[in-house]
Amino acid sequence: MNAIYPDLKNKKILITGGGSGIGASIVEFFCEQRSNVFFIDVDKKESLKLIKKIKKKRYKLPKFIECDLLNINKLQNLIKSIISKKGPIEVLVNNAANDQRHRTEEVNEKYWENRVGVNLKHFFFASQAVINGMKKNKKGTIVNLGSVSWMLGEGDKVIYETCKSAVVGLTRSFAQEFGKYNIRTNSVVPGSIATDRQIKFWLTPKYKKLILEKQALKRQLKPEDVAKVVLFLSSDQSSGCTKQEFLVDAGIV
Repeated sequence: MNAIYPDLKNKKILITGGGSGIGASIVEFFCEQRSNVFFIDVDKKESLKLIKKIKKKRYKLPKFIECDLLNINKLQNLIKSIISKKGPIEVLVNNAANDQRHRTEEVNEKYWENRVGVNLKHFFFASQAVINGMKKNKKGTIVNLGSVSWMLGEGDKVIYETCKSAVVGLTRSFAQEFGKYNIRTNSVVPGSIATDRQIKFWLTPKYKKLILEKQALKRQLKPEDVAKVVLFLSSDQSSGCTKQEFLVDAGIV
């Protein structure tokens, strides 16, 4: 049985990239808390499948909003629309990202800008769109999803790793700038997580064996391992936590 945080009930939560992977688990866990969940994703099929799954579990249903996060103007307008109808967002989870592999020699300017747009740019502009409401409430929480990949220097996705290292700076800067308004900002930093995407493309038996050898804990991490930490940092139980990185990596770093 998962922990229940009473203060998360009916709290307005916005999650980017909530249709699949770690994001889907985060959406599901907040719905179990009976939060008012809004999630943004470009993949309508996966998002509707998630809602169907949540409905079967009889959790509070989330609101899915279809949007390509590369379209910053549309993203901010959607967030403003939510706020105007439902009130200020109380928890923002910047989750959406894509760890597409690439070689440095193959990267051109267009690809660079696309990957930065997918993995970092929307973190800033989604936060910008919710911050005024949090200021008025004199309370709010932003949780940014990072990755241990840049700490390990894996070398097969340099733009992704660059963006994920930048998430640390973004998190710490927001925490300092907005702390006086009682707005907390932290990052959750996953290690090797067995999402459907990772299993399909990269988590081969050979690679899994290598990961488990390097981890202090000898089990494969799952999306719910990350979601549980996101919930804790979103709840009042973590009211003294800000400007920090919380690794969920089974001790691989």
